[in-house]
Amino acid sequence: MQVLDGIQGLRAIERGAVVTVGNFDGVHRGHLRLFGVCRELAGTAHVVAVTFEPHPLVRLRPEFAPPRLTPLPIKHRLLEQAGVDVLVELPPDPEVLSISARTFFELLAMELRVSHLVEGPDFNFGKGREGNITNLRNWATGTSMQVHVVDELTVILPNMHIVEVRSSLIRWLIAYGRVRDAAICLGRPYTLSGLIVVGFQRGRQLGMPTANFDCGEQMIPADGVYAGRCSVGGKTYAAGVSIGTLPTFNETKRQVEAHLLGFDGDLYGQTLELELIDFVREQIKFSSVEQLKEKMWADMRRCERLAESDPARPVVRVA
Repeated sequence: MQVLDGIQGLRAIERGAVVTVGNFDGVHRGHLRLFGVCRELAGTAHVVAVTFEPHPLVRLRPEFAPPRLTPLPIKHRLLEQAGVDVLVELPPDPEVLSISARTFFELLAMELRVSHLVEGPDFNFGKGREGNITNLRNWATGTSMQVHVVDELTVILPNMHIVEVRSSLIRWLIAYGRVRDAAICLGRPYTLSGLIVVGFQRGRQLGMPTANFDCGEQMIPADGVYAGRCSVGGKTYAAGVSIGTLPTFNETKRQVEAHLLGFDGDLYGQTLELELIDFVREQIKFSSVEQLKEKMWADMRRCERLAESDPARPVVRVA
């Protein structure tokens, strides 16, 4: 996949391309449906995804900016796997944000000769967000560009609720620790990416060394213990993941740490991806270290069972 920057990058795409515009954070199943339609329409032409990087609110109203679901390297990989040939990343600077919807449309339809524009039903763009589906269809009349609207994807969660797949919903699910539900919407487990850093080293003292993840700006799920998976050196390990503070030791710094079952080695300085499979339990303050250790090993046995639930992703077995 080719990655181009800014309006000049957009102007460099091939004529006749099939384009979709959006944020695409999470690259969830709804996004995959959009890209699938793009791929069908494109034939031998390029599929082009146009997005802002970072989200405009990061610059305009950082206090309201949504936390990132997908770090950029993972986002690039997922977009390429989804069939995107060219990704255009627009910076949220005044020059770009001041472009009117009509001007942006004319750039796509008249200058770039885009053959198809594929969007969801609530799509809007341009200064003041005046570019909506109704305006797009009206503006496209008499041009060579066709506008296609792809219905929202709905899924059934285990509680039998039927929901529309949206990045905002996935953030809500993750905020409440519902990573299994989030995986249904994403089409894969929610994955944290982080640099392994030195932590409190409490796990080592308890006979269960952990890798401490610095996940930067990525959204972290609710505090608790989770079952996970982590790949190192071509092997996938079941993982018990603790997110939050260490209440038994009266620590207040929030952290993400994972014990990889069956792994023995030094991970410091590596950037690893940690798949979260399911929520196991809430954080608890134990009355003694021995009680904590007993519960930790019980948690690990459950985490191993949950990590083995996907036969397509075998994990290292621990005797």
